[in-house]
Amino acid sequence: MKHAINWFEIPVTDYERAKQFYTTVMDSEITDYHMPEQNMKYGMFAHDKDNNGVGGGLIEGEGQTPTSNGPTLYLNGGEDLSVPLGKVENAGGKVIMPKTDIGENGFMAQFLDTEGNRIALHSFM
Repeated sequence: MKHAINWFEIPVTDYERAKQFYTTVMDSEITDYHMPEQNMKYGMFAHDKDNNGVGGGLIEGEGQTPTSNGPTLYLNGGEDLSVPLGKVENAGGKVIMPKTDIGENGFMAQFLDTEGNRIALHSFM
């Protein structure tokens, strides 16, 4: 299956803080793959690389600037995006669009992470 997205990177200014935030909200491990020779901290979200699954990571380094004004990245909200969305504020983020019904396409929501990135969640419930 060919996906429109192959990989994504979320820029961060405090890797450990961001890793804790996304580990908590997404209830998923982030594996460190730091690149000291490039002075970068990097962590990959769990993904199914054996089945051509879309993956991504957190990146802290020169030129990596968090933003709330860029493209909208939708993370998988699981069975019901209310679950991860309910963890956002306790983990240090801010919900900026509550769970919203988008008809036959399911539900979406948006939040600001601890770094200032605007990120969205999607689910069919």
